[in-house]
Amino acid sequence: MDPAELLTRVRFRRHSPAPELRPYLEHYWLIDWDLTEPYASHVVPHPSVNVVFERSGHPGRSDGAGGSGDSAVLSGIGLGLFTKRLTGTGRVCGVQFRPGGFRPFAAGWPVAHWTGRITPLTEAFPTTGPADVSGVLSPAEDTARVAALDAFLLAHGPDPDPIADEAMALVDLVRTDRAMHRVSALAHRAGLSPRSLQRLFAAYVGVGPKWVILRYRIHEALERARTAPAAGTPDWSRLAAELGYSDQAHLVRDFTATLGVPPTAYARALSAA
Repeated sequence: MDPAELLTRVRFRRHSPAPELRPYLEHYWLIDWDLTEPYASHVVPHPSVNVVFERSGHPGRSDGAGGSGDSAVLSGIGLGLFTKRLTGTGRVCGVQFRPGGFRPFAAGWPVAHWTGRITPLTEAFPTTGPADVSGVLSPAEDTARVAALDAFLLAHGPDPDPIADEAMALVDLVRTDRAMHRVSALAHRAGLSPRSLQRLFAAYVGVGPKWVILRYRIHEALERARTAPAAGTPDWSRLAAELGYSDQAHLVRDFTATLGVPPTAYARALSAA
């Protein structure tokens, strides 16, 4: 919700994966922190599955939730605002898959199986062991961590799947084409019935097409709000029309339901920071 504030607390980097993995992944994301006081990060999730390797520096615990042990989890698409509390020292090595890009690595389940869940990585990749997790988290250099992530993923796929390619292309269309506001229009473009499109998204994306459309609208509204301190207060009514809302009230309702605050309050808080 506030990237500028996050970057004052942690060291955050993005890296590209190996060429064979790029059609399926958005990027790798690496975070290291050394905090004197706890910090809570709030994130509006994208329609993406993430694999997350974490090491924290508090002795006396080994559950991966702020303790000294390493952990590796599969984070399905988050349906609500995600809050992560960081304390002490630690690091995370994350993999953000493209929407639709995870299924070729774990074809045994529809991606909706993971939605709204954070589970041990062994549920998706049963052969994952402590050496795999340590191999990702232990290197001091980013290049070595990226190489370990590449090796881990390439050991689990991807298996070519033209339906996954179709799902990724349809989500990209929603993300890049502002005119794509309706499920019926997306189904028509895909040459599918709305019900078939729903089944495709459940199996390969993890959420329905309407949810994806709404979530990308919210992310664009967030970006506009973040630029407001420099560019002036956003014209929320005009933005609502650009994003395909019937009126400003519908945008305000969706924004507030997702973030817990209305867009004007969010922009005002950023401006005062």
